Amino acid sequence: MTSVRSEITPFRAADLGTLALLAWMARNEEGAGRTPCLLACSLGDGPGGPEGASAAVARLLDDMRLPAGGDPIDGTTRPSLKVSMLVVAGQIVLQMPNVTTQVTPPAEWLEAVGKLGYTYFMFTTRVCPTIGPRRPVAGAELAAFAGAPETTNAAAHVYLPARSLRA
Repeated sequence: MTSVRSEITPFRAADLGTLALLAWMARNEEGAGRTPCLLACSLGDGPGGPEGASAAVARLLDDMRLPAGGDPIDGTTRPSLKVSMLVVAGQIVLQMPNVTTQVTPPAEWLEAVGKLGYTYFMFTTRVCPTIGPRRPVAGAELAAFAGAPETTNAAAHVYLPARSLRA
């Protein structure tokens, strides 16, 4: 009898490389309002390069039970969700197993999250293109990357509640 040995390697946050958080406002489906969006992606600068970073993101999403390319998950009704967002002192702190990262979003983004209580969060396995060492895309390039089917189809989608520190 032959047995197949499957090797399970532990997740290492370093394999992600630099994790970028990109915050922007998008028109909502009705077109009348704007929805705060947050995209997490690797810059592909981990030890395994872009392919290794993409695989590390896929592993992390799988560990969190967030399917890439699936329907949006309503995190506002899932307290056991393994990703959370803290909004404090004008900063977003995104927490996942073994990974914490932060960014300062635009003021209108913070205001919209304060009103809605959540953001539309995507975490894509697609590596973000850069315009120089450790400088993520911006403006039209960001819109093209974030809105590209290659990016959205390779992403987990979550309505992620905003939490804050209570006084």
